[in-house]
Amino acid sequence: MKKFQKLIIVGAMFALPSVSYSVGISNAELSATTCFMCHGPEGKYVGGTIPPLAGYPESVMVTQLKAIKSGARKSTVMQRHIKGYSDAEIEELAKYFSSLKP
Repeated sequence: MKKFQKLIIVGAMFALPSVSYSVGISNAELSATTCFMCHGPEGKYVGGTIPPLAGYPESVMVTQLKAIKSGARKSTVMQRHIKGYSDAEIEELAKYFSSLKP
């Protein structure tokens, strides 16, 4: 029995740090991390032809992303990425990026 209790305590010690890191992070902030690979850390400009996202106007981003998702606006790889997001998630992402300082 004591061996089992020690196992539970040790398991909890390793599980707690992973739980505490996720506290306070919105779904939009978590989803945005995939955008950072191309659009730069925290959506800030890193050069090249890919636009920065930090501080981008929310309504403009929503319109553009929905147009890419529907195929009305052509893109190279963005259409593949954005198809995985609902309209509500797109709106949350746009709100998050607009709140970041460029």
